[in-house]
Amino acid sequence: MKLVLVQPALSYARDRGNLDRILSDLRARQPLSLGANDIVLLPEHYDLRASRDEYLAGVREVATLTGAHVVGGSHHEGRGEVRVNSGVVVAPDGTVLTRYEKLRPYAREREWVDAGDALGEMTINGRSILILICADFWFSDLFDRARVLPDLVLVPALSVTRKPTPDYSRALWTHLAISRAYEFGAYVGVSDWAHTPQQKEPFTSGVGGFADPTSVEPESLYQPTDGAASVFDLDFARLDEFRRDRTERGFFWRKPPRA
Repeated sequence: MKLVLVQPALSYARDRGNLDRILSDLRARQPLSLGANDIVLLPEHYDLRASRDEYLAGVREVATLTGAHVVGGSHHEGRGEVRVNSGVVVAPDGTVLTRYEKLRPYAREREWVDAGDALGEMTINGRSILILICADFWFSDLFDRARVLPDLVLVPALSVTRKPTPDYSRALWTHLAISRAYEFGAYVGVSDWAHTPQQKEPFTSGVGGFADPTSVEPESLYQPTDGAASVFDLDFARLDEFRRDRTERGFFWRKPPRA
């Protein structure tokens, strides 16, 4: 299985410009040579248009281009008097497989959306996947709500910082991703908005990257995205061996599936 993480330079405009930028970045990395069991992860709230139909159509465009499953970042979905920060997972043929919501809106975001309640869980090619939108990744109790502990944690992010540079946020996200990956014995992928110094507030930090608990090289425990789109190979046989070793030494516990 391959995982494609993106970190495009996006804007707060309410048009399809952000979608076009993501499609352009993915085309620039062709051939990606992706298959039906591979995954593309988009950032949180990359599509600021009001229309849910336009958001869904955009996620399907990415699936058509790549031929992979697409975890569609998130979109502020209107539900009558309520708005929820939610996303969908789309199969290569455009079928919506599942949806997920942000359970813990962050800071000023709470002025625009309400808390959701749909935890993102699914299986692709026999591997369990947990999707946590941005700040939800920081709450360890949400992992306890999952039916099973995941093999892969995907985090669509829109990181923001009040600091003058992105360094502080990047360091925090790096340490958290490594600790989550090591504790739960899972690969972790984060797609984010790129840090662009000319961007108006809130400033994004570009914290995207891949945490690999199986690595024995310190500099490879968290690999930041390389440009706008990066491809990572998910070696689940190696992950299973890592878990066996951790279990034998008493450092790893797999909770049973929920009924």
